[in-house]
Amino acid sequence: MQQPSAKGYSLSQRLLHWTVALLIFFNLLFPDGMNIWHRLIRRGEVPTPEQIASANIHAYVGIAILLLAVLRLCLRFAQGVPPEVSQEPAIFRLAAKLAHAGLYILIFAMPLSGIAAYYFGINPAGSFHADILKIILWALIAAHVAGALIHQFYWKSNVLRRMTLG
Repeated sequence: MQQPSAKGYSLSQRLLHWTVALLIFFNLLFPDGMNIWHRLIRRGEVPTPEQIASANIHAYVGIAILLLAVLRLCLRFAQGVPPEVSQEPAIFRLAAKLAHAGLYILIFAMPLSGIAAYYFGINPAGSFHADILKIILWALIAAHVAGALIHQFYWKSNVLRRMTLG
């Protein structure tokens, strides 16, 4: 496999990053099938096969995110990552490390809590998944995007390029 260079991540790392990102956005922006299924179950109603299929799409995308995240973490350990950008002040490097750690935790916690709720009926996990973790995930995504844009336009570093063109 291709190793990340000093300038960018490997092609496999970049593809996994953007695939996981797109799947996360899909589930964040289109949770309706799962929300309808959950509302019906909570009321004691029986969902139609179409409603179950719609909820399953959300669940299957979440499972795909989890599996790809495992692969992504394995690649990170096997291939490494490009070095930190030197022009970034120490406090921002720390914030970036914390944000990345938080994103990795959520990339695992969201699917696992969703699986616990949907497949095992653990309702508190579903509330934690949809109410708390989702808000934290949106905040970390916003911070991640803001950090990339600050690197690109303020510090004029290659951080954004490392995860796009390599």
